[in-house]
Amino acid sequence: MLITFLLLVLQASRPAFFTSPYPLDQMKNKQAVVETDAGTFVMQLLPEAAPNHVAHFIKLARDGAYSGTVFHRVIRYGIIQGGDPWSKDPARAADYGKGGLNELKAELNAEKHTAGAVAAVLTPGNRDSAGAQFFICATDQPTLDGQYTVFGRVVEGLEVVQQISAADADANGAPKTRITIRSVTIRDTPPPKVERFVNDTPAQLGGYRAILETSKGAIELQMLADLAPETVRNFLRLAEAGAYDGVAVHRVVPNFVIQTGALGYRSAPLTAAQQKLVHNLQPEFSNTPNVPGIVSMARGDDPASASTSFFICVGECHSLDGKYTVFAKVRAGMDVLNAIAGVPVDGETPKEEISLKKVRIEYR
Repeated sequence: MLITFLLLVLQASRPAFFTSPYPLDQMKNKQAVVETDAGTFVMQLLPEAAPNHVAHFIKLARDGAYSGTVFHRVIRYGIIQGGDPWSKDPARAADYGKGGLNELKAELNAEKHTAGAVAAVLTPGNRDSAGAQFFICATDQPTLDGQYTVFGRVVEGLEVVQQISAADADANGAPKTRITIRSVTIRDTPPPKVERFVNDTPAQLGGYRAILETSKGAIELQMLADLAPETVRNFLRLAEAGAYDGVAVHRVVPNFVIQTGALGYRSAPLTAAQQKLVHNLQPEFSNTPNVPGIVSMARGDDPASASTSFFICVGECHSLDGKYTVFAKVRAGMDVLNAIAGVPVDGETPKEEISLKKVRIEYR
């Protein structure tokens, strides 16, 4: 289905293929900052994998060719497609997807169509027909591997790509509202960012608060880093990265616990950067009693299987003492916690949709 979606019907006489006017060294460590109506994302360009495709993209970007074009086709959490120069003109909507092609010879490579991959669009049955148009994978699309030239990868803002992919569209995948590329700027790759929390001491980690903005109100958590420093560190990194935003409260057991944080109940896929933070945690068990307001990591049978899901006690949960990693406690918002615990349930599944709209991190 995706392959059919990406193959375009226009066949045109082929001009001479574009070849790079830039030495390879001048294209290394370059990024494209793509500003759109839906937000900004950053592409790392891959000249060693596809030098002519990268050079072609850089030239068009520097010439302003992408400014004013739109993402003219989307598949929800699949791909987004744009770059057609004809898409600048709303009157030519019927022709979107047919412009700016047949300029590049294929440079197939070993790059995979994982989430964030940027690849060249082709005409049907002609791998040497790429040009200005490109598509971006919002999630992994392994069925496309080896068929399209991957020449870039989204390294920041994959959530923007995913948001665009989920735009309201017609049966052909054309968004009902124009999603415009405002500008594409080529820049040198900046040095790596110093990530927060990575080098913090337990005392420093203990100074942070997490505010769970739920659909029932806010719950403020105090980190207990003296009990579980690595669990706290990982929780803060996940929360800061937005991994918990849009995750449902999927389990409510009256007078016992509520549970959330399981990524299978997230409203949108994780970005590549968020996914890198997800891993199993070594247990940091303590003798802390599980009383109302205590927050612990959920896990399976393996003590080292906790990752993102956590529960908050709303009753006396002493049967759990010493078996789960306690890492936080409710500092404010017990009324909100009790309101969540009081919703009607089907077994342990809340009948009312309750979610973590956002998790904010503050220091003291």
